[in-house]
Amino acid sequence: MTIAFVVFLLGILPWLSSRDPALAILRARSAEQEATPEALGAIRQELGLDAGPFAVFVGWFGRVLTGDWGVSWVSGRPVLPGMVHAMLVSLSLMAAAFGVALVVAVALNVATLRRGLNGQAARTSGAMAATLTSLPEFLLSALLLVVGAVWLRWFPPYGWSGASSAVLPALALGVPAGGLLGRLVSDSLASALSEQWVATWIVSGYSRRTIALNALRRSLPSVLPQLALVLVGLVGGAIAVERVFAIPGIGRATLGGVAAQDVPTIQAGVMLLMVLSTVLGAAAGVLRHVLLGPAMRAAAVPVAAPTSATTRRAWLVPAASLLALAGLIVAGLPRDAYSSAHARLAPPSGAIPFRADASGRDLLARVAHGALTTIGTATLVTAVCLAAGLVIGLCGPAARGPIEVAKAVPPVIAGLVVVALMGASGAGAAIAVGAVGWAPLAAHTAALISEARAQAHVEIAPVLGTGRVRTMLKHILPAVVGPIVRHAALRLPGTALALAALGFLGMGPQPPHPDWGLVLAEGMAYVERAPAAVLGPVGALVLLSVSAVSLSGMSAGLRRRTEAV
Repeated sequence: MTIAFVVFLLGILPWLSSRDPALAILRARSAEQEATPEALGAIRQELGLDAGPFAVFVGWFGRVLTGDWGVSWVSGRPVLPGMVHAMLVSLSLMAAAFGVALVVAVALNVATLRRGLNGQAARTSGAMAATLTSLPEFLLSALLLVVGAVWLRWFPPYGWSGASSAVLPALALGVPAGGLLGRLVSDSLASALSEQWVATWIVSGYSRRTIALNALRRSLPSVLPQLALVLVGLVGGAIAVERVFAIPGIGRATLGGVAAQDVPTIQAGVMLLMVLSTVLGAAAGVLRHVLLGPAMRAAAVPVAAPTSATTRRAWLVPAASLLALAGLIVAGLPRDAYSSAHARLAPPSGAIPFRADASGRDLLARVAHGALTTIGTATLVTAVCLAAGLVIGLCGPAARGPIEVAKAVPPVIAGLVVVALMGASGAGAAIAVGAVGWAPLAAHTAALISEARAQAHVEIAPVLGTGRVRTMLKHILPAVVGPIVRHAALRLPGTALALAALGFLGMGPQPPHPDWGLVLAEGMAYVERAPAAVLGPVGALVLLSVSAVSLSGMSAGLRRRTEAV
């Protein structure tokens, strides 16, 4: 039902579009023709826009089923052939990135596996995996572009012309995915290697290869459900990577359609991106079924042993990152973020520690002021997601479908639809992130409610004459609200990063707003002349990213309950 609603929304985009479709098509067909009411009316009648949204959808969906995905309002050419070619480019990029992710994941688990096979206490991948995971694709793309293409000049900075062009984009997309995958495998593998059977097998003389293979197989149940999230994450990340490195993939093509308000291109791009996300998620599910099918049918799937509780030392990294970020904000807030009082791209000095941007504005001031709006908006979005998650989670099995669909849609794809409807703005970015951000909280709420209802004192409440409403208010909600609020708080930095990513892609606040993503995007245009122009916003984003990943690692128990839904 949720997928059908999204498809319907895409089908009526011309009817909902903030740009007049008739005027756009008239200009694409003839730049000289006068936009008279008669000419525009004839085009509206041709498109059937006057017939209402349902007629527009039926006409569009019927054409889609026959292979006619529309004609670009800008170029006047059919959109499907070009978008299919762009999809093939994106698939090549994602395949290369997945190869990088596998290499990174294997490298992160070598030490864990070696210690376990030597009979020592197996440790998880720890700080290295957290560091790799903490770099969002758009941020890592900027760093790799500065280092690999500008400073070292080892790889081309832009384009898609050969194997050398794929190196930096594949690293930018694959390293964070590999860090996440390696982290998941390492946690599960360390748990498996700490079990008694490993020591027994070592003493019994089993080969290291046999023990390693069985330990990896023992680790699969807790890792495979997350593989779909890793694969879907590649789809969302590819859009940002294609934008930075000017790769002619489907993400960049769809962003171009958004910038031009070319609705047929947006429709085709979002549809193909959703199909790609769905297929990758389904492929991960099939892989899980193939590998674990016999054990699942026999009800013999092993459950990973619980990990140790969070220690006080685990708070050091996020606390240090947040403290450094707070210092940066305090230092920059007294400065003017909009005044062009300095020379264009002026180098760092005592007056402008982060240098000036291309308009002569103080970058430290812009980063500090941008922090307030970015984090403030993230707080508001998180609060809305918390409320929505609690309400929808109370719906039980009826909410399973919408939750699964929302979890499988990256915020970037939601942003493409929102921008097509209402244009690029800070409010639009907040709506896009909120449209999918409630799903993990709703899934966690549903899981906790199931656990609460299974408790003895709740099950016996109806027998004692306690009504359903009183049982919910007195026994169930108090057990749910606390953990969900903590879960939402831990998701706050990640929400801020998602908003920054949309700003970086041009789908958030518009100039001269000091949004973090927008400030970084403005600096990227001058990265070859002044690489330091991107290092200020990059530093702030790195601090926030490290905080987000560290806090999310401390909420692993919350995520495990979420996956049970």
